[in-house]
Amino acid sequence: MSNTYSQIYIHIVFAVKGRAFQISENHRTVIEKYICGIIDNSRCKSLAIYCNPDHTHILVSFSPLVSVSDLTRLIKANSSKFINENKWFLGKFYWQEGYGAFSCSKSKIEGVKDYILNQQRHHRKKTFQEEYISILKECKIEYDNRYLFEWTDKKNN
Repeated sequence: MSNTYSQIYIHIVFAVKGRAFQISENHRTVIEKYICGIIDNSRCKSLAIYCNPDHTHILVSFSPLVSVSDLTRLIKANSSKFINENKWFLGKFYWQEGYGAFSCSKSKIEGVKDYILNQQRHHRKKTFQEEYISILKECKIEYDNRYLFEWTDKKNN
């Protein structure tokens, strides 16, 4: 695409269906590599990823040819199929419906990468629900509790 220049960084967050703790440490890095392959094969670039047991954070540098919704749909559909084909769980693995997508300026990229890659440490202090709502508030995104992820801990609902 000639004469098209872009700098599009998006922090994507989505949860495991029912917020079940299904992503084990044994499978985390394999799932992360698989998701990075999906991103890279979609003309985008994965900058940071961390799959928590019940949710995932990804920082992506987007191609202007790819929409956030299309890439997120591909990631969720193909990674859940991959997880189910490997039979790592009893029953079926599903990602919860919906996701969060937050734009990042280039000056904030290193901080967002650090935030994503240090999820284990971060979640010793905050639940996913507290984290997600604080991101929404920080980005000044109006939200309705009825349409947020299904929370296993009913705080703030």
